[in-house]
Amino acid sequence: MSLQACADIVAKGDPDRFRAAMATPVAARRVLFPLYAFNVEVARAPWVASEPMIGEMRLQWWRDALEEIADGKAVRKHEVTTPLADVLDAEGANLLDAGVAARRWDLYRDPLEDEDHLKTYLLNTGGALMWVAARALGAKDTARDIVQRYGTASAFVRFLAAVPELEARGRIPLLDGRPEGIRTLAAQISGSCPSPGDLRQAAPGLARAATREGWQTRTLLKMVLTDPSRVAEGRLAQSPFRKSLSLFKASLF
Repeated sequence: MSLQACADIVAKGDPDRFRAAMATPVAARRVLFPLYAFNVEVARAPWVASEPMIGEMRLQWWRDALEEIADGKAVRKHEVTTPLADVLDAEGANLLDAGVAARRWDLYRDPLEDEDHLKTYLLNTGGALMWVAARALGAKDTARDIVQRYGTASAFVRFLAAVPELEARGRIPLLDGRPEGIRTLAAQISGSCPSPGDLRQAAPGLARAATREGWQTRTLLKMVLTDPSRVAEGRLAQSPFRKSLSLFKASLF
């Protein structure tokens, strides 16, 4: 029931990751759904809070839960924490904790300090999530850099897709929101994104399921490089048909 509850949370709060997880073997979903449900809960915590202090308390609750898992203690009862404790070890819990800490930026209206701040934010959130999932599914430690770079690139295109909403909420998500600035940043991220061959080699077998969530990453990066105005205009997305087709191809090959 807890696993189903996690799947329901992901289906409602993160439809793309839900679709990606459903395109993986059942054994992988037992790991992916608790991790993705955790990510939904943490990502939305700052936005559902009426004030920053409430958001701080919500994020601290999850950090305390991760600390309990890392210390091998009985984890607090929650529909996500129980199955999450079944798939995490101390290292995995600590990696996710860094991601929760990074989410404190979401609580306030302060702009990012510089590009390195953004890249660190993406690494500690999306990059760490993908690596924790891959590691829990059997990936070797030597694959960490490649998987994290792919997870960071995937988090980047999600971040760009959210720029219009962030700006509508009074945030300053990009230090240089001009088309040329966005293209330059996208070129940097694209240049560090591993090739499909390197990714397959780094995360073979069941661990490959952890990278499925990034099936749109390269396509969306190309869209940004070709027409960076898509970001400001809220057009950074594939059509439903193209999205389904690309997921099918990713699942097949």
